Parts: sequence; structure tokens; C-alpha cells
Amino acid sequence: AVRREPAVRLQRGVSGLEPLAWSEDHRVSVSTARSIAVLEQLSDVHSGGQEMVIHRTAVPAPAAACLLKVGPKKEVAECKEKFASSVDPTVSQTFMLDRVFNPEGKSLPPMRGFKYSSWSPLGCDANGRCLLAALTMDNRLTIHANLNRLQWVQLVDLTEIYGERLYEASYKLSKADTPRGELGDFSEFQRRHSMQTPVRMEWSGICTTQQVKHNNECRDVGSVLLAVLFENSNIAVWQFQLPFLGKESITSCNTIESGINSPSVLSWWEYEHNNRKMSGLIVGSAFGPVKILPVNLKAVKGYFTLRQPVVLWQEMDQLPVHSIKCIPLYHPYQKCSCSLVVAARGAYVFWCLLLISKAGLNVHNSHVTGLHSLPIVSMTADKQNGTVYTCSSDGKVRQLIPIFTDVALKFEHQLIKLSEVFGSVRTHGIAVSPCGAYLAVITTEGMTNGLHPVNKNYQVQFVTLKTFEEAAAQLLESSVQNLFRQVDLTDLVRWKILKDKHIPQFLQEALDKKIESCGSTYFWRFKLFLLRILYQSMQKAPSEIMWRPSHEDAKILISDSPGMGSTEDDQEEGTSKQASKQSLCDTGKGMDIDDTADDSLPQSSDIGGREPMEEKLLEIQAQIEAVEMHLTREHMKRVLGEVYLHTWITENTSIPTRGVCDFLMSDDGYDDRTARVLIGHILKKMNKQTFPEHCSLCKEILPFTDRKQAVCSNGHIWLRCFLTYQSCQSLVYRRCLLHDSIARHPTPEDPEWIKRLLQGPCTFCDSPVF
Repeated sequence: AVRREPAVRLQRGVSGLEPLAWSEDHRVSVSTARSIAVLEQLSDVHSGGQEMVIHRTAVPAPAAACLLKVGPKKEVAECKEKFASSVDPTVSQTFMLDRVFNPEGKSLPPMRGFKYSSWSPLGCDANGRCLLAALTMDNRLTIHANLNRLQWVQLVDLTEIYGERLYEASYKLSKADTPRGELGDFSEFQRRHSMQTPVRMEWSGICTTQQVKHNNECRDVGSVLLAVLFENSNIAVWQFQLPFLGKESITSCNTIESGINSPSVLSWWEYEHNNRKMSGLIVGSAFGPVKILPVNLKAVKGYFTLRQPVVLWQEMDQLPVHSIKCIPLYHPYQKCSCSLVVAARGAYVFWCLLLISKAGLNVHNSHVTGLHSLPIVSMTADKQNGTVYTCSSDGKVRQLIPIFTDVALKFEHQLIKLSEVFGSVRTHGIAVSPCGAYLAVITTEGMTNGLHPVNKNYQVQFVTLKTFEEAAAQLLESSVQNLFRQVDLTDLVRWKILKDKHIPQFLQEALDKKIESCGSTYFWRFKLFLLRILYQSMQKAPSEIMWRPSHEDAKILISDSPGMGSTEDDQEEGTSKQASKQSLCDTGKGMDIDDTADDSLPQSSDIGGREPMEEKLLEIQAQIEAVEMHLTREHMKRVLGEVYLHTWITENTSIPTRGVCDFLMSDDGYDDRTARVLIGHILKKMNKQTFPEHCSLCKEILPFTDRKQAVCSNGHIWLRCFLTYQSCQSLVYRRCLLHDSIARHPTPEDPEWIKRLLQGPCTFCDSPVF
């Protein structure tokens, strides 16, 4: 384990049981007492610094307290006053001290901060990224999206919507339920609060539903489920249509009775067997039991569930279930897929292996003991290889590696002492990156000479879990073939190249073989990434701070400005000052050259040493441009293919088809038979029609001579969309996450196939477009 800079200091202390979570799109959420701090990891190709590049935003906690809807406002106020002034101390004291009933606190400290946060799968918001479900300390459950990268927007308040649903149903789960007591009864008052007090929430994987159009056609629509566990052991399963835009995207909400006393944690069980997907919900109790509940998903294509609940652990041993992770694996002996369920129970790890065979569902379970001397405070899992990480508050992290046997499995565990990496620290939470390259840890100062620290400084620190060679091999053999989804791996590669200032020979050779044998654009994008990082590593660091203003700018003497009086003496004095300053600057520059000559290379070899470096930079720049041109041509072929498939003979498409064809054929050295055949078919369809673009300012024709911009005859310059190669003739457009390229916004007049093109990622770095 190697420390990775920088350490991010938090403004407030952490809150909640599992304060740290790492999303599939490489954002780390940290639940604190005033907000959720979100740290986004970027693999920046435009920066030469060796530190991790982190973009920091925050989701603020609501200013107003959350009041659960248990009845009409007037009746609720009367009941609260009645319970607060009750002569029965079991009623009055229970009411006054319960923060669910009194979230505003009055004389008690306010309930600010977040209890839990959970990331959705990739591809759920309008930009194809992850949504964030946040649960506050006063039991408000909301969903947020980061649509413009600088600000988080609350899309929906599920606590408010669920309270309205219960109020309309008279707080009955089904019509067959018998009516309960009145709100004035304290037990009924408690029941109505507990049935809408969230404990945990978890997202399912993306599933496909069928939607019927007006013309009786069916189309597949993506949807995602959010399961919310309540204090009274009920589970609300929300179904959202994708992309999730707000309240209008809610498809349904079904409530399941789990029957578990004092539920503490929740997780989805998703299993794939013979191309059939099965799902269920794993629920853990504060008393110890763990079981899987069936979830009936209506109108979900290819989804199945269990016939009845399956008990994984039934002993009421008073070891609370703190965290549950479900990991899909492949069984090498049984030659089929299986599920590994791990749960943190006190200082132990409970594991259960689920396997479907001809005999039915096989369940193998046991405990791993001897891991920690203190209770486990956080647990995370690498879903790529099934490795589980646990930590206790004393700064010790255990790595559990599952090893299959003929019957079930066993664990090899290794100790990671964070004190050897960070010094004496206390740990409050851990999370592993999506590809298993990094471990994020929340730390505070540990004991020094047997004394506790006076102040606590909460920090998020990063530790490497893979070597450069492992990361490079995983990138070369990746089945995802998307650089953005493997940012943690590419960051390790970036760090190595910036340190060594060269690309390792084995990586160059392996990548060239992949390009020759496969020819996938993913490997070309990987090559472009390596060349860009190599170019940055050879750049000379600027001697001055870029943002600091320069004080060497010559001052201009204002003599003829209106309202400014000046005399000849003032002008002479100003001229003499300026001349003396210029002479001093010249003298200073000469002194700087003499003083710094000893620190730099000898002057005799300076020219000879500089020329090879400049030649090397020019050579790398030429390689970068060649790879970019190859990727551009490949995407142009894809765009032309869409044009050919979706246009009639004389249809005027908004894409500059003729210009793209001429641009592809303009290079005599480019000989691609596929492109020539495709262009021949398209030109035959167009029948000598050109459909050129026109400048919106002067109505002149915009020629297609450059893939990045269009310039009309009057000198008006418009940037080109890298997804459709149309000129962006507006003041508002989108930009790639790494600022590689720009793209235009889709318009209502665009056909569906152009809108699909505009939803694509960057053709150079796979990043989403904002």
C-alpha cells in the first residue's frame, strides 16, 4: 500500500454509519455534519502534476427540519402538545426525547447532517452518470443529480411523496387492512412515524421494461429500482424510468413486509443463471438474523425472483449486522455463476455462498473470525475479483481474498497497517474504487505518546492497491473498453509515466500488438492517452505561478483622457520614470541571467541539449495528431453510416455530409476501402446535391476544411460539434469532461438518430459531455 497525494481535508466531522461511498463514475461521497462532500477523480491529460486530480463539490443539508406527515397539521399540533404535557412520564419523556417526533430540537441540538448516501448505477441521470440518494439525520430521503458539474440539484423528495401516499391510503398498506387507532393514541402516533422513518436505501442494477406506444408498438425502456428500508421493517421499492428527471420519472412504488425485528441494513441480491436474472433483497437485523426476501417486479423483461424468503442466518445472537455486500462470482469447479454475500457482524465477517443447481438453491455459510480486536466500522468490496476489505477504528484494514474449494470457499486475509502509511491514525470509513486500484480512507489523528489529540481533523486519504503493471495489464485486457469507466487504473498509469518520463517498453509493444490484431478504437484512445501524458511529462514546469498577475507590464501615461488634467511637467516626469524603470528592468534581467547560469545547464551545451528535447516534443506532437486524425476518421465513418441508413435520396440532412466525404477523401495517403465504398453509396444517394451549411451572421457558405472549426468567407468562426461535425452556431454548447472537444445541444427538430449520436461520449477520451 502506497500513499497517494493529496489528502483532502473535510470542513466538518463525518456522520452516519457508512460515511464513505465510491460511485461507478469515480466520485467519492463523504457524509458530514453539514453536507455531503463529493470528490470526483479525474485522469487529467492537460496537467503535468503527479498528484491525483480531484474536483470537489458538495450537497448541502436542507436548512429546514423534516416533519413526517402523520395526519392533518392542526391535529398533529394538538397531539404533540397533548403528549408533551402528559402526566404519564412514559409518554411525555418518550415524546420529548425522540428526535423523530421533534426534529427541530428546540432546546436540544439540531439534527443536521447526513445519515447515509448511496450511488446509483452508471447511466441513470440525464448525462448518463450516477444519481445520489441522500438520507439526512432528520429522515429526509432525497435524490440529487450533478447536471452542470458545479452544482447539485435535488430532483425529488421521496419522504414527502411517500408520506402523501400513506396519508391518502389512511396509513394502511392494503385495502384489506383493518383500520388502526386514532392519531391521539400514542402507539398509533409512533406507528405512523416508524412506517416512514428510513433506515437504509440501496439501488438495484439497471433493468429493462417494455413500454407500449400509441401505435401499439413496444419499445424497451431502461429502469432502476431503489429499495428503502423503514424502521417498522417494511421495504418500499421505487421504480424509476431512465433517464431520471424528477417526480414525473417515478413509475411505481410497492411496499413489502419483511417481518424482521429491528432491521439495520439492506442490500440487493442479483443473480444471473442461464441468461435469466433473479433478484431479491437481503435484510439484516440488529439482533443478528439475515435473510433474502423475494421482490416481484412487474413488467420487467427477463427478471425472476424467489418463491419464498431464504434464511441465511437465523440465530438471535445479539451481533448486529452492520453492513452487507453481495458480489457476483464465477465458480471454477461447478462451472457456473454464484453469489457471495458478506456481512459485518461485530468484529466478525459472516459469509454465505449461494449457488443454483438442478437440486435448487444451495446455501453455504460460515464466519471469518480473528480479523479485528475491535468491531468493524466499515466494509467495502471489489466486485471485479471479489476481494473484501474491512476496517476497525484502530487503523487496521483487513483484505479478504475468497478462494474456491470443491464444496464452498475459504478466505485468505492479509493485514494492511495504515499506521505504516499515514502514521498513527483512527479510521472512520473505507471505500474501494470501481476497478480496485485505490482505497479511500477517512482518518483522524491517532494517539501520540499515549495521549489523544486535542483537535480532530477529518481527512480523506488514498492508498494504492495495485501496481502499475497490474493496472496496465487490466487496461489492455479490459472487457469494458472505456477509459472513463477505468479512471482509477488510468490514473496509476499516468502517475508512473509522469514520474519516469517515458512509456515502458512492454506496454508499448503490447499495445501495438493489440492495435494490429484487433484494431478497436479503444486501444487507439489508450495510445492517445499515453502519448498525451508523455508529452506533459516532458514539458518544462512554468517558473511563475500562472494565475498570479505580472508586474512587468509597461504602464501607459494617460494625458488626453476627459476629466484628467495634466501638465508638461507631469508628462516629463512620467516619461523619465518610465525610462528609468525600463533601464532597471534591463539591468535586472542581465543580473538574473548571470545569477542563474550556475543552476542551469552549461551555456555551451544548452543549445545542443535543448534541440533534442524540442525535437522529441515535436515528434510526440506529430504522433498525437496522427492518432487524433485516425479516431476522427473512424467516427466520421460511423456518422456517415448513420446518414446512409436514415436518409432518403434527396433529404436535406443537417449534417454536412458532402463536406465530411470530401474531408475523408482529401488525403491521398488515406486508403480505406470501407470508407470509399460507403462514400460512393452516399454520393449516389445525394445525386450531386451538396446541402452546404450557411453562416447565421452573413448567410455565406461554411466550407468543411477543418474538423474543429468552420470559417466563412467573411471571417466568422464557428466551432464544430465533434459528435456530428455540425457547426455550433449558438452561444451555448456542451463540453467534454476533460475539455477535449465541444458538442452542440440536441434540438426538438433533430431526428432520433441524430439525438442518439449526440448522446455519445468523447471520441478521444470516452468522457461524458456536459
